[in-house]
Amino acid sequence: MTAIKKEVVIGDCRLILGDAREVVPILKYDSIVSDPPYGMSFVSNYRIDKHKAIANDEGVEHLQYACNLPATHSKYIWMRWDNLWDVPLPKSLVTWLKNNHSMGDLEHEHGRKTEVCAFYNGPEHYFPSGRPVDVVYGTRTGNALHPTQKPVDLIRNVVEWTAGTVLDMYMGSGTTGVACAKLGRKFIGIEIDEEYFEISCKRVRDTYAQPDLFVEQPKAPTQEGFDL
Repeated sequence: MTAIKKEVVIGDCRLILGDAREVVPILKYDSIVSDPPYGMSFVSNYRIDKHKAIANDEGVEHLQYACNLPATHSKYIWMRWDNLWDVPLPKSLVTWLKNNHSMGDLEHEHGRKTEVCAFYNGPEHYFPSGRPVDVVYGTRTGNALHPTQKPVDLIRNVVEWTAGTVLDMYMGSGTTGVACAKLGRKFIGIEIDEEYFEISCKRVRDTYAQPDLFVEQPKAPTQEGFDL
């Protein structure tokens, strides 16, 4: 039985429906930018439109898997600050400063305006545009498409710190793919949930159809350029 249940290639983005642990071993990539399940069991009581539970979010196994994957250039893995005890020590901890704060414990916890991303350098790492600082900004999305959806401008900043083909093995609603499409970068995304996979395909397809003004347009669609 093949590990890839469905595959769609849109421009330089290869989107795969399947289990990351089964698909990643047959892929070639250079960098990882991903937001894996890390034990939040995310449920918001403040949304009118409820999201379904995130697959495999009961513990930190997938976060640990992501942090231990090899990458020749770099890895940027999103997590909670208290997940640092669960993973290998990163080279840097990048902090996303949000434009508002989360709810959390309203009586005994500071309102969190930040989220963190662990940076691991690979054996062929370099900073493509000079050494960045460890704070990054991005407007919150409202999580319209996914319970932990990241803003495109945030992920685009992170992708610009990487080189080569970018892998997101927990693709969710496809934000990393959208960021790569906007930058003309090669991308491989994996998602286990078919509903979110289809959302990702639509978002990436729409990005190629409507490129940003005054930004170098994404490359023309092609089925080439990816290696198993």
